[in-house]
Amino acid sequence: MTDFASSDPLVIAGTPFTSRLLTGTGKFADLEQTRLATEAAGAQIVTVAIRRTNIGQNPGEPNLLDVLPPDRFTILPNTAGCYTADDAVRTCRLARELLDGHKLVKLEVLGDQRTLYPDVVQTLAAAETLVRDGFDVMVYTSDDPILAKRLEDIGCVAVMPLAAPIGSGLGIQNRYNLIEIIENAKVPIIVDAGVGTASDASIAMELGCDGVLMNTAIAGARDPVLMAHAMKLAVEAGRAAFKAGRIPRKRFASASSPVDGLIG
Repeated sequence: MTDFASSDPLVIAGTPFTSRLLTGTGKFADLEQTRLATEAAGAQIVTVAIRRTNIGQNPGEPNLLDVLPPDRFTILPNTAGCYTADDAVRTCRLARELLDGHKLVKLEVLGDQRTLYPDVVQTLAAAETLVRDGFDVMVYTSDDPILAKRLEDIGCVAVMPLAAPIGSGLGIQNRYNLIEIIENAKVPIIVDAGVGTASDASIAMELGCDGVLMNTAIAGARDPVLMAHAMKLAVEAGRAAFKAGRIPRKRFASASSPVDGLIG
């Protein structure tokens, strides 16, 4: 699988990654569990909620970068907890300052505290500002194919439609919308939110998604480190199955051993 992954990288903003599983860093018991789960997942890109996680802005407090150093992991600052375009833009600029000019960010602008669905109007506004400001924007959005294309046209380097509400664990709820988004995209499509277990991640990859981002499905599991390992295998298997090409579905049986031409 290592050789296959190396020959089939996920490319984001010109940078290749062998892992197609992106993981979050919230909700774990402590920083040590965060480290162990991230390593078990084989993740190379890890998201960090700038408004909730210390990456140096609070001297004297435990620093996430001590266990997930930027020389080993690509830190993906995200705007979790932002409800306006202005707050999201401000948060990304803070992240760029804290991370010495880091340009890659995950944009999410929420519209509702109960469902955590994205506010697509504010998301579009923030994306336009951030792209103009020189950021490489990976954007969380609804599974609307028209909106996904619009965000790509703005200049986002990856579009990240939800599979189901954040933290719900409901899995892929509208695979047909995802397929429509994937088939019309020229940038990576990464499922973000809603994955509950390994089969959900595998289905996303079998549909043709370029990657999966998850946090709660791992951190909320009874054994987060073991679940992280399971998710790693699921993403790899789903990608391999997509590349291999599944057989067509048929209503009737098709014998594994043909009967035509049998002797006697």
